[in-house]
Amino acid sequence: MIVRPYQHWFRRLLGWHGSVLPKIGFRLSLNLVMSIVAIVCFQWYESLGVHLTTAPFSLLGVALAIFLGFRNNASYARFTEARTLWGSMLIAHRSLLRQVKSVPLDKAHAREFAGLQMAFSFSMKHQLRNSDAHEDLTRLLPPRWRDEVLSSPMPASRALLCLGKWLGEQRQRGKVSDILWQSMDENLNHLSQVLGGCERIASTPIPFAYSLILHRTVSLFCTLLPFALVSDLHGMTPLVSMFISYTFLALESVSEELEDPFGVEANDLPLNALCVSIERSLREMNDDFPLPPLPQPDGRRILT
Repeated sequence: MIVRPYQHWFRRLLGWHGSVLPKIGFRLSLNLVMSIVAIVCFQWYESLGVHLTTAPFSLLGVALAIFLGFRNNASYARFTEARTLWGSMLIAHRSLLRQVKSVPLDKAHAREFAGLQMAFSFSMKHQLRNSDAHEDLTRLLPPRWRDEVLSSPMPASRALLCLGKWLGEQRQRGKVSDILWQSMDENLNHLSQVLGGCERIASTPIPFAYSLILHRTVSLFCTLLPFALVSDLHGMTPLVSMFISYTFLALESVSEELEDPFGVEANDLPLNALCVSIERSLREMNDDFPLPPLPQPDGRRILT
């Protein structure tokens, strides 16, 4: 996620980091080449009776804008839902640890429970990003549960199961009343819903056929557009054609980037920072100092 202070409008026009220009730069250069070809060959294909007008491109451009808008809305809805799920997970973690600390348990038991909570968050992040969770889980997991979680092919689900086991043990010992157990079990169920919701987003992309037809139509539109503009614009064709193509190509690229909000692109969710935020919050509630440092954006102002 890009973390950038407020910029003057002119500096924002020239901003490069976080924009999709690096991704569509080659396709824009192809549009420039086609614009030059249209200018050079204009007299030749006019003599053959081939004449493109802007009328069909106007109709097609309106249809493309509508469909790209739908596609961007669908992608942004996935991004927003993912962020909402991670925000609700932080709330559930705080509520769980607060409930644990309200019963007469020593600090070691509370830290054990918090360690499982933090391991669940980090293992969920690694699962969504298909990365190796071993280092983080080794650091966070209590020794008693380490082998069980690390040996599981689905460590996030296993960590959640261990949280339930821990809660059941305290209930059997009489440390947790039935009413409190039920409330805490509801928070565990909410964590399970968050995990399932994120798995659903990650494993169910926008239908490929829908993305393919938009990609092909946008590419064909941008390729042929200079030949429709050259009769009216002549030498200004490359400038206008690239500006229009930039709009359509950028919208398509942004929608593809937001479709998977759990990645490591510039505009994806900062899962590393969210996990550290959860860890800091739980350690502070346990008086477990020093806290890990606050995540900071890198040199490109990107927070991962």
